[in-house]
Amino acid sequence: MPIVSPQTLLLCLLVLAVMEGQGREAAIPGCHLHPINVTVRSDRQGTCQGSHVVQACVGHCESSAFPSRYSVLVASGYRHNITSISQCCTISSLKKVKVQLQCVGTRREELEIFTAKACQCDMCRLSRY
Repeated sequence: MPIVSPQTLLLCLLVLAVMEGQGREAAIPGCHLHPINVTVRSDRQGTCQGSHVVQACVGHCESSAFPSRYSVLVASGYRHNITSISQCCTISSLKKVKVQLQCVGTRREELEIFTAKACQCDMCRLSRY
């Protein structure tokens, strides 16, 4: 059996600890800011365009389903026998950021776009955008 140096053993343990931590972080309920790179174009032809890192909200929130109370069953004509409660990861506040667009030649333009400023678990609803 080969002998492993203490440095090699320590490196292996550090790699395992980092990998273990990443798996747990993804499983923790929550809604967090996450950077994404977007390309912005001034028109469909892409006359002017630029890239910028914006913040998105990603993660997961709590949800549950359970048998409905008797009063709910009666009120729904015995059709609503399961009640579910859920929350979705949503943007709770926005901020504007300026994107520099490079146009044909040396011309430049500036455009304002929105980025997430804060996230939260909130009632799930249809997109307002």
